[in-house]
Amino acid sequence: MDNQTTLPYFLLLEFSKNRYLQLLLFFLFFVLYLATITANLLIISAVALDNRLHSPMYFFLINLAVQDMGSVSVILPKSMLNSLMDTRHISYFGCAAQVFLFISFAASDLSLLTVMAYDRYVAICNPLHYETVMNWKACIEIMFLVWVTSLLYGIVHTTGTFSILFCSNVVNQFFCEIPQLLKLSCSGFNLVEAGVLVASAIAGLGCFTFIIASYAMIFKAVLRIPSEHGRQKALSTCIPHIIVVAMFLLTGCFAYLRPPSNTPSYLAFGLTVLYSLLPPLFNPIIYSMRNKNIRLVLSKLWRF
Repeated sequence: MDNQTTLPYFLLLEFSKNRYLQLLLFFLFFVLYLATITANLLIISAVALDNRLHSPMYFFLINLAVQDMGSVSVILPKSMLNSLMDTRHISYFGCAAQVFLFISFAASDLSLLTVMAYDRYVAICNPLHYETVMNWKACIEIMFLVWVTSLLYGIVHTTGTFSILFCSNVVNQFFCEIPQLLKLSCSGFNLVEAGVLVASAIAGLGCFTFIIASYAMIFKAVLRIPSEHGRQKALSTCIPHIIVVAMFLLTGCFAYLRPPSNTPSYLAFGLTVLYSLLPPLFNPIIYSMRNKNIRLVLSKLWRF
């Protein structure tokens, strides 16, 4: 294919040429997508319907559920449609939109997890000032800032990615993944994308450091709580968040720290599924299993 800045379309990964395996992949992705949407909608419904859950922590949890539904909705429906229709095509602008939305949701996820760590720090380390610091106006402003900065980051990252010269249109992944797109470059990184990647690494390291520092102070404060019941109650609000953060970071590192392969492989496919699809499914499950209030509301909804 001739070098060009704009291709008419990209060809996504073909999982198998066997029609039955293609339909099996469609069914598996459909079940995974349905389970993810259902689990997150249940979390949103539980928080919305119970006045006891109308607090900043659960407000952030609703936003996390919305982001999780958004991230899977960006990539799974197109992949399912391709498997069902026996095709691999995605338009150039469809690919760019997929990159922009997926990166924006991923950035907002990390930003929100950082905010949630700060929320837990204020609640446990400065409980007398919690309602003043984390008032509803502040929470709405924080979420507005998270969404705006994440969208701006998505725009810059997408612009940097699609400003390169592509020598091929074959993407060795089931959606438009940035590392795979950069492998198609004729000339390597350009200055824009290199700058974005450096800024991303710095921002990601900053968020990770902030979360670690917050929990170091939280655990220090928890150890000073005299009663065992008080310590357990404080930790119970932190454990789901710690698990979600660990899963987000570990799966992301597995996926992005490996060198992208020149040829498709089941390992690369599995790692991509691991970081892109499993966290949105397990986040609401982790919160519902570890949070007594959410479990009670969900049990009432189930009986209803």
